[in-house]
Amino acid sequence: MKVQETIINFFVEYGFQLVGAIIILVVGVLVARWIGTALNGWLEHKAMEPPLRKLIVRVAKVLLMGFTLVIVLDKCGVPVTTLVAGIGVAGLGIGLALQGVLGNLVAGLFIIFTKPFRVGEYVELLGVHGQVTDVELFSTTLAHGDRSRVVIPNRKIVGEILHNYGAIRQLDLSVNVAYNTNLTEALRIAREVLNQNSRILKEFQPAIGITALADSGITVGVKPWVSVSDYGPASAEIYQELVEQFRASKIQIPIPQREVHLLNSLAAA
Repeated sequence: MKVQETIINFFVEYGFQLVGAIIILVVGVLVARWIGTALNGWLEHKAMEPPLRKLIVRVAKVLLMGFTLVIVLDKCGVPVTTLVAGIGVAGLGIGLALQGVLGNLVAGLFIIFTKPFRVGEYVELLGVHGQVTDVELFSTTLAHGDRSRVVIPNRKIVGEILHNYGAIRQLDLSVNVAYNTNLTEALRIAREVLNQNSRILKEFQPAIGITALADSGITVGVKPWVSVSDYGPASAEIYQELVEQFRASKIQIPIPQREVHLLNSLAAA
């Protein structure tokens, strides 16, 4: 009976305050979501990087939710000043325990504002490479051509050597032709193959020429420019077209051969 009386007295005394606090909390959550959606839609029309846009939207939501929680706690009779002091002490302990996480956060902010790379660019760092698909506050995600993903903590990126290929890459292809080949004709065919391939970026001049004199033939280097997404398919298409065109033009692609001379063969017999 005493427990029931205590519960009843509690709800009689603080019931309206709890109902008001719940209403304020629900309204605060809905307002934060609405403002976040509206702010994100407005920032999408601005010349702003996606990671920075996400950061601004998240900060706005956190501030609104924090303001809402302060009002709710004050409505419930919790002394806000004491609560803020307790949160400060707890925040210091949490900060010491989460140094790695905070390091990722600081590094993420550094990456977002300095922009050493952007979403869609192809980068190589820390022994891994791939196309940047997402830059978050705590990590950066790279995508491989085999549809796998590499997630790198941001604190591992800052301070490391970064190779940024940008949004385009240069293919490094080579094919051998026989030493008696008409090199002018072979180079003409290589240029024609590149001109007919739709994946090759025509605004960038490809490098085509003799790159080596090998044991079994002359190496012709073919280095066109393609977008990051066409890097794999373009390589396969160009190799196939080069082989077909060389065969059609009677240009020999030599096979490595070795001549073996037997000395004193009669004596050995």
